[in-house]
Formats: sequence, structure tokens, C-alpha cells
Amino acid sequence: MKTKVFKANERGTADHGWLKANFSFSFAHYYNPEKINFGALRVLNDDVIEGGMGFGTHPHENMEIITIPLKGSLKHRDSMSNKWIPIETGEVQVMSAGSGVQHSEMNNHPNEEINLFQIWIIPNKENVTPRYDQKKFDESERKNKLQVLVSSIDNPIEDSLTIHQDAKISRVDLDKNTDFKYNLEAKYQGVYIMMIDGEIQLENEILNKRDAIGIEQTSIIDIHALEKSQLLIIEVPMRF
Repeated sequence: MKTKVFKANERGTADHGWLKANFSFSFAHYYNPEKINFGALRVLNDDVIEGGMGFGTHPHENMEIITIPLKGSLKHRDSMSNKWIPIETGEVQVMSAGSGVQHSEMNNHPNEEINLFQIWIIPNKENVTPRYDQKKFDESERKNKLQVLVSSIDNPIEDSLTIHQDAKISRVDLDKNTDFKYNLEAKYQGVYIMMIDGEIQLENEILNKRDAIGIEQTSIIDIHALEKSQLLIIEVPMRF
């Protein structure tokens, strides 16, 4: 097993007043040659956006974009005729930019901030027809068990959203002193685990809120929750 720890306080940062961002990988004005990507995982931003603010219309192409609100409500508009669709905490949004799409993402509340994860995954097909989807996931369905949010469009997992890559994005909420095993889909895959909250032990590492770890060259990952914990687990090809 090969592992690399990414501590929360070592992430890149940006403070634009209306937007406070933490970057797990190089993004915008933050550049770290040792943090470009983890396999096909290119971006994992932890954003806090003030009420009524957000990202104006801008383009994307050939990227799978996943948004997970952790607190608050987002709204989405795009060039595929979607007009200010709300995305609430508990929902997940996916957008395949493909051959090209323009979109806007705004805080859906005028006064309350929103905290979200924005994830970009490099696709295995280019110039596909752009597509959009979102889905609500029941929090109770990830209590001490894996809840798959996103899977491959070529090999979809029931009740998940899909993207153009052999990837899987999941969540699990663990009670204190719970042991959990994660089984990888294939030996060429790697797993990036982001601690949403809590404290876990993985191998000889202790991970706390917003710490992360990249793991490859293994088929099973053993996790022990030292405290009540919430994990985001992103499995991606390391060769793509």
C-alpha cells in the first residue's frame, strides 16, 4: 500500500471576501507542482460562499464536475436550458462539460453562507454531449455503510449519479469506535479520502477534519473511527 497524507492546513487558500476557498490541488492562482492531481481527480475545492454571491457565467469543456453542498443551498443555470435549479444540502450535482457548456453557480440564499465541495474528474471520453443531473441522498443510508453518490456511466451503480470515467464517489458516516473496510474496484485504481469531520485512524495515520489521504497499490482499506466521523471517498483510475 502506498499512501500520502494531505493535511488540512497545508491546502492552498484564497479569500475574495465573498468567497473563501481551500484547494486540495493546484487551482486558479494556487500552484503546487506536488499537488496537481491524484490520478483522474483534478480538483477538490472546499468553498464557503457568502449569501447572494457566487460564480457568474463561465465556460467548461471536457471535465466531469461534481458539486456537493455541505451547508446551505446552491442554484444552477446553464446553456443547456437549465434555469436556476436549486441544489440543497443532501443533494449532489453532476455536470459533464463535454464539448462545451456555460454555467453559473450562485448561493440560493440572500443572507446565509453556503459550504460546498467542488470536484473535477478528468473524463475518459472527450467532446461528449454536455449533460446535467442531480439527486437527493438520504443521510440515514450512509450510517456505518457506504453510500455511492457517483459511478461510471459505462458501469453504473444503482441509485447513483453517473459520469464519464471509471470513478466512484461515496460517503460514509461512522460512529465512534467503528471499523470499516473499503474495497477498491480494481488494482489500477486509487482512493482519495477527505475527512469531512471527525477523527479516524488509517494504517498508522491519524486524520482529523478536512485532512485527506491518497491511497494506491492496494485492494482493501481498513478504517477505524476514533470519533464520530464523516468521510468523502473518491476512487479514480491512477492511469488514464
